[in-house]
This record gives sequence, structure tokens and C-alpha cells, in this order.
Amino acid sequence: MITFKKVKICLLFILVFFNIFFIKPAYSLPAREELFKHALDLSSGGKFNLALQEWNRYLDLYPDDAAGLSNRGNVRLISGDVEGSIDDQNKSISLNPNEIDPYINRGIAEEALGLWSRARKDYMFVILQDSKNFSALYNLANVEGSTSHWEKARDLFSKAALYNPGFAMARSSMALADFQLGYIDKSEEELKKLIRRYPNFADARAALTALNWSKGEFGKAESNWIAVTELDPRYSDEEWLIKVRRWPPKPTKHLMNFIDLK
Repeated sequence: MITFKKVKICLLFILVFFNIFFIKPAYSLPAREELFKHALDLSSGGKFNLALQEWNRYLDLYPDDAAGLSNRGNVRLISGDVEGSIDDQNKSISLNPNEIDPYINRGIAEEALGLWSRARKDYMFVILQDSKNFSALYNLANVEGSTSHWEKARDLFSKAALYNPGFAMARSSMALADFQLGYIDKSEEELKKLIRRYPNFADARAALTALNWSKGEFGKAESNWIAVTELDPRYSDEEWLIKVRRWPPKPTKHLMNFIDLK
């Protein structure tokens, strides 16, 4: 039997580095599987308009396919149809309530609408089923941060990084939470470790720029920022930093002060 499969793609208006999950159907009919695979390939290839058309076509033929509904919901989210995405995830869950990925996908869509309590409930459901699910832990951490619970967020980011040691964004987010909470030395240590391992990781370099500036280490801040501007210029956009990347307010303020030379 073909099991559920996860594929990483980029959410355009939630978090650039955020993971959403495509899931494969449990059947063995070659023609049906080929239709599913074609829609999935278009989705994972970033051809979202075509992917949506193919998912619509697939679901016209197989309207009760939970995996197809969840995958179309992901594409609808990226295309800006957040309510439609939630509707698809609801239907997927009603058809297969034991599969956890649609709960994560629905939580991401709920976050896009600022429905923090509903997103928190979905992520908690997943964590209760799988306490080491790093995606749910990371997403829940973002919810806690978005509601100013930075101690909780820090703990959840730490767990997400523990259960997936290669999850660099979780480690960077943990360091940013430490920065927000005043644990400057811990934050700086983690950011430097990240940069040594991932020299082109813009998030860690931007965070270290803000931290250097807060400590009056202006030369170090300039050096890190030069790399950031070449890697990802979005870090100079305060609105993107807060609403999309979900940085805490203190690091954001210091980075903006650096950019404005305040």
C-alpha cells in the first residue's frame, strides 16, 4: 500500500521556509495513481495554477480522496484561497481523521488568518499523537511567539531542533527567542554555531547583525549584514520580518535601528 509522503514547498505568505506536506493516496490503480502523481509533480515543482487545475480534475473523478483534498488545500493556500484551503483540510480530516498531516496543513492556513487558538489546537492534536513531530512543534512555537509567549516558543523551538538536528530554522528561531528573552550570550553562541555550519544562512546572519548592533559591535554588524544583503534582501523589510518570518520584536527593533543607523 502506498503511504502518506511529505514534500517540502514554500508558503508565500506565511513563512518562506515553512514546510507543508503533500500526501499520497492509499490505492493501487495505475491510471488513478498517474493522475495523482501528475498533480503532485506540478505542486512540488511550483506550478501552482496548473497544479490546482489538475487537483480539481482529479477530485472531480475521486471526490472522497482524503490525500487529494489535503494536497489541493495546500495549493489553494499558496494561491491565496485560505478559506478554501481550510475547507479542503476539513473534508480530508473527516474522511481520514487519523492522518496527522492535514491537521498541520489546516493549522498553517489558520495561522494565515490569525486564528491562533484554532491553529494551536491542531498542532497540539498532532503532538499528542507524535510528541517528536518537529513540524508541529515548530509551528506551535510560531503561534506562541505570535501571541507573545516567548518562553513557551523558545522551549518548542528547542524541541523541534532536538528532534530534527538539521532543522536550521528551528535553531535560529530558538536563538532569536533567547535574544528576545535577554539570554544574549546563549543567543550569540547558537547563531555563531549556525553560521559556521551554514555560512550562507541569511536568517542567522541577520539575527547576529541585530545582536552585534545591540552590543555596540558596529563593525561585526556591518560585516554580517553585507552577507545578508547578498543572500536575501527581504531582511531589510520590517513588515516581512514580523508578519512572514515571525521575528520577535526586540531583534527586529535592533535590526531596523542598524539599518537606519540609529
